[in-house]
Amino acid sequence: MLIGVPKEIKNHEYRVGLTPDSVNEVALHGHDVIVESGAGAGIGAADADYAEVGAAIAPDAGTVFERAEMIVKVKEPQAEERALLRAGQVLFTYLHLAPDPGQTADLVASGAVCIAYETVTSPAGGLPLLAPMSEVAGRLSIQAAAHALERINGGQGILLGGVPGVLPAKVVIIGGGVVGTHAAHIAMGMGADTWAIDRSAEALKALWRQFGRPLDTVYSTRTAIDRHVTDADVVIGGVLIPGAAAPKLVTADMIRRMKPGSVVVDVAIDQGGCFETSHPTTHGDPTFIVDDVVHYCVANIPGAVPRTSTFALNNATLPHVLTLANKGYRQALLDDPHLRNGLNVHAGEVTCAEVASALGYEHRPPLEALAA
Repeated sequence: MLIGVPKEIKNHEYRVGLTPDSVNEVALHGHDVIVESGAGAGIGAADADYAEVGAAIAPDAGTVFERAEMIVKVKEPQAEERALLRAGQVLFTYLHLAPDPGQTADLVASGAVCIAYETVTSPAGGLPLLAPMSEVAGRLSIQAAAHALERINGGQGILLGGVPGVLPAKVVIIGGGVVGTHAAHIAMGMGADTWAIDRSAEALKALWRQFGRPLDTVYSTRTAIDRHVTDADVVIGGVLIPGAAAPKLVTADMIRRMKPGSVVVDVAIDQGGCFETSHPTTHGDPTFIVDDVVHYCVANIPGAVPRTSTFALNNATLPHVLTLANKGYRQALLDDPHLRNGLNVHAGEVTCAEVASALGYEHRPPLEALAA
């Protein structure tokens, strides 16, 4: 199979779909790779590094899309990239379709086979291709919050961890999954008064076992969210319903009643966000203010640390890239129900139930679509 790796073009997105080491592994399995010139620059990988392990270097994205049988990316294809997709071509990347009707319509129209990292599952029930970026995003969310709390950035002008004799900031994390766990780790490490809210008793027990009493855990109810959000200095939104739009757990009324200069970080913004007042922002212009509350809603948070993020992502995605290339996409998806869960769009049909429900498409189960 000929695998294509275009340069990412989303705002300040420096990650790349395959590292040179990953390309070498793909080549050892007998496949060819074409990489757009400059695609690896953001992680310190030059064209020569890719050429050394056997990749062909393309002058532009158009050449990559035209030649490749499978496109491996990081972020969802932008409009100009979607126009380059063709029927039967495999696209393997993050998609986050439920809050993105424009992208979904383009992918359906393209006839391509679109497999989303974020809905691939594991035998244990997790989301193994989403997890590494959730780890990074959870950790970065606290760094972003600490920066936004500075007065020059619209915040209250307080230090996250305080100093002797001065109270630390109260950080409330909504969602006790991968994002929440890693956010709690950094917040507690910086000395913040840290609270985690989740509706899963098992998730709260897991947090208690990992962090002990210094982390306060709260069972999620609307009353609990209201009480703690309106008393917080920082709120991290880390909720996830796989494949579906994020629930709006923090209302505009709650935002209005927060302290002026408080900060909210919506890590769920890729799936539409869990704050009613959120809208996507970029690394170039990461924040906006609503009712004196600073909102950080960057839709590709891990892109801020592309080297760490790319290597972490490749550790998770490479085995699936090899499976798709070795077997062909159809057989690979038929053989592996967990990889098959990643199929969101196939030959003009929506095959992810959550996406179909969110955007009003007829749902075609993946096995039916593949059999047809």
